[in-house]
Amino acid sequence: MSQQRQDEITLQQGSWHELRDIASEIRRLVFIEEQAVPQHEEWDGRDADCLHFLAWRGTTALGTARLLPDGHVGRVAVLAEARGLGIGVALMQATVEAARSHGHAHVELAAQTHALPFYERLGFVAFGDEFLDAGIPHRNMRLTLGD
Repeated sequence: MSQQRQDEITLQQGSWHELRDIASEIRRLVFIEEQAVPQHEEWDGRDADCLHFLAWRGTTALGTARLLPDGHVGRVAVLAEARGLGIGVALMQATVEAARSHGHAHVELAAQTHALPFYERLGFVAFGDEFLDAGIPHRNMRLTLGD
């Protein structure tokens, strides 16, 4: 990673092998500890097939996300103390750009219902009925990628 100012957000992308230690700790804190997602649901066995992202502020990793081979974005997690700093937006911009570069026509995700406005501001549109995932209400969302 290149040098950056302390307050600048930088993004790193890589394989699960490369980013696992840091990404899994962020996901553990956000999903398992904070949101009480059962471990067996968080660790779904799909990470090795995904492209992973870390968001850094200075030398501290504050958020993570993954892009599945089919163009779904998942496991978007930002540490509580870093929310509101633009970390989630930066992660989503990186995952959408990666999906576009991989030739996907659209990006989909399952959003926790409290986060629907966040994704809508990024251009995602909700579809289908609300459902529970790990006991948390979600809705599916899609962003159509233009040229």
